[in-house]
Amino acid sequence: MTLALFDLDNTLLAGDSDYLWGEYLCDHGIVDRDTYSLRNKEFYQQYLNGEMNITAFLEFALQPLADLQMEKLLSLREAFLDTTLDNLIAAGSLALIEQHRNNGDTLAIITATNRFITAPIARKLGVNYLIATEPTLGPTGFDGGHRHPPCFQEGKLVNINQWLATYGLDRDGSYGYSDSHNDLPLLEWVDHPIAVDPDPQLRAIASERNWPVISLR
Repeated sequence: MTLALFDLDNTLLAGDSDYLWGEYLCDHGIVDRDTYSLRNKEFYQQYLNGEMNITAFLEFALQPLADLQMEKLLSLREAFLDTTLDNLIAAGSLALIEQHRNNGDTLAIITATNRFITAPIARKLGVNYLIATEPTLGPTGFDGGHRHPPCFQEGKLVNINQWLATYGLDRDGSYGYSDSHNDLPLLEWVDHPIAVDPDPQLRAIASERNWPVISLR
């Protein structure tokens, strides 16, 4: 079965769920807006520039998961997705996913955003397999840590190869969809790289290498 790998934020989604979750926490007084929102914006700009320290970002982004009880987290996540997700799914995403499903392909979302945020999004999109950054648990809930390596840049390749080995799959004929130059290692790894509403850096690379460029917006 052919593998179809989809980045999530700014690819299947017309926005970044990780960034928006942080802003949602600010808007509802869960974290201090003056400090948290500024840092959230700084990390997002670093990501766009290809300069983000993923370890520092995850220490920042996963701390609210450790600070709150699971019941509260689940309630916040449900409310966040109820008010955000329908408008966040890019217009062409469901049709693209369905096209690959009708072809009999194995579908997986692969994302740097942590599983707590992305698991219900993957379910909403009808994609059974999710390869994501994995926050770790302590005795009473999330502990602020994450499983190594995070699912980011070259770390996506480590995670996808572990996942393939688990399910006895291979990458022959594989498709990869992403908007970001941060996903260049993944796009170089698949047989059919496709740039989706790409950032300027990825658009230039796609043009140079004659990769298809599509829009789902």
